[in-house]
Amino acid sequence: MDPMTIGVVALITVLVLILLRVPIAVSLILVSVVGIWAIVGERPAMSMLSTVPYNFAASWTLSSVPMFLFMGYVAYHSGLTRGMFEGARAWLGWMPGGLAIASLAGAGGFAAVTGSSIACSAAIGRIAVPEMHRQGYDIRIATGSVAAGGTIGALIPPSILLILFGIQAEVSITKLFVGGLIVGLISLALYIGAVLITYLLAPNRLPRAQAGSWQERWDGVREVWPVILMILVVFGGLFSGLFTATEAGAVGAVIAVIVGLARRTLSWDAFKESAVDTLLSSGSLFMIAIGANLFTRLVALSGLSRWIGSGIEGLGLGVLGILILITLIYLALGMFLEPIGAMLLTLPLFLPLIEAQGVDVIWFGILLAKLLEIGMITPPVGLNVFVIHSVAKDLVRLEQIFAGILPFLAADLLLVIGMLATHALF
Repeated sequence: MDPMTIGVVALITVLVLILLRVPIAVSLILVSVVGIWAIVGERPAMSMLSTVPYNFAASWTLSSVPMFLFMGYVAYHSGLTRGMFEGARAWLGWMPGGLAIASLAGAGGFAAVTGSSIACSAAIGRIAVPEMHRQGYDIRIATGSVAAGGTIGALIPPSILLILFGIQAEVSITKLFVGGLIVGLISLALYIGAVLITYLLAPNRLPRAQAGSWQERWDGVREVWPVILMILVVFGGLFSGLFTATEAGAVGAVIAVIVGLARRTLSWDAFKESAVDTLLSSGSLFMIAIGANLFTRLVALSGLSRWIGSGIEGLGLGVLGILILITLIYLALGMFLEPIGAMLLTLPLFLPLIEAQGVDVIWFGILLAKLLEIGMITPPVGLNVFVIHSVAKDLVRLEQIFAGILPFLAADLLLVIGMLATHALF
């Protein structure tokens, strides 16, 4: 069997295994080793299996992942993020659709600490959805706003998705974070716009809440100031060049521990739970990334990426046409695969093509993060939607949440179109 055929069979096999719910890491590693063995023999395959995991896991930049994860878990388990929604509600609740806007703002703040869409949706959803239901909000908009707000976690630093992209594409994590922050804030603004438009079309679906008193507003500031301090120190140091990504994560983790201890909210059990969650999440991410690295080598040996690139270029679509095609592919993949797995599976195929077309890799990484997070709220496997349903299943049906995300999905697609149009013009 020639290398190209082996590459095609390997790609199909990986997709089939993932659809059969075999863990992505297992699928990638198993297929990659067998495919490399078939192309170059047993000894090179075993050599790669022994060296690739070590070389990848020994990456200095990769150590930022457990640091940022630990920072987020400590902040979560010690209750530092608990007041994000309440603080935002005190300041923004008076606006049309104010509680939905407050949930979006709270999700943005939470995302700046955890970098996790699912954790963000779960934490804000437990507090915001029952409160909006009590205030008479349409349950579809109430749940849809929280599910959509959680997706900001993929863009606003410390985005684990952007860190892994930067490592795979060998580009600056700091530049990715800067671009992700800009696009994340634009996403937040568009989501708020979607809430305001919904209010204008049907005011009864989003009743105004009573404005918070100044005492409540300052109480909200006192509740969330440690998180604000953490964000300012970590990302101020990162963007100014004072910290590397790994150092920023370590500084953030230390600040989270110190603040938790000072406020007496970080118990020994909470610390242990944060450490265990960090180890489990890091181990899972590392295994997927190691599998993706092995798959990258299989793709290179088989010539599959060159074949796919030549095939797409042969369509005569031009750079913008190729980007639109890749956008449609990722939107489709996002309906069935979780973001990190979808990204690491496909980067070996599309990254060489993107680079050959002269597309800025930083820009593409941010677009990719946005596309994959759209998949977190689209059926049939919108993970954020299922998370919101799990924390509010007594109040809402699954199909109601999917209906509620439609205004925010429209905002996301508008942003994607804007990014593609900007790239075409400039």
